[in-house]
Amino acid sequence: MALEDVRKYFKENNLDYEIFQMDESTATVELAAKAHGVEPQLIAKTMAVKLKDRNILIVTKGDARIDNRKFKDTFKTKCKMLKPDEVLEITGHPVGGVCPFGLKNPMDVYLDISLNNFEYVYPAAGSTNSSIKITPIQLKKITNAEWIDVCKQIV
Repeated sequence: MALEDVRKYFKENNLDYEIFQMDESTATVELAAKAHGVEPQLIAKTMAVKLKDRNILIVTKGDARIDNRKFKDTFKTKCKMLKPDEVLEITGHPVGGVCPFGLKNPMDVYLDISLNNFEYVYPAAGSTNSSIKITPIQLKKITNAEWIDVCKQIV
C-alpha cells in the first residue's frame, strides 16, 4: 500500500511529519482543499511526467497550470503526462495520491517556483485520502528536488 510506503520512507529518513488521513477523498485539488479547509493553491499538486529519457515528478501549487513553452524550454520536449496505469506502476502511488515520498522507483523531483509563495503546502501522502503539511523549503530538502519555472502566471 502506497500510504505505508510513505510512512516507511518517513521513518527510515527520520522525518517527523504527521500524515493526515481524511474520511473524505483528497484525490483532486478541490477535494483536498475542502478537506483541509484551505484555498486550492495551498495543495501541492504532484504530476508524473514522461520525458524522452526518463520519468519525473513535478510539484506545483494546486491551481497552477503547466506553461507548454516554459516546459519545453526547460526539458527540451513537450509535456506528456504518464497514463494512470503507468503512474501506479512507476511511482507506486495511485492517481490522486501521487507524492514525491516513498516512491516505488527513484525519480527526479522538480518543484515549480509557484510553491514559494506559501508558508506551508499540502502534498498527498500516497493515497487518495492522505496528505501532509510541509514548508516548500522542507519539501525541497527531503525530496532533493530542483526548483524550476514551468507554470503559467495567473493574473
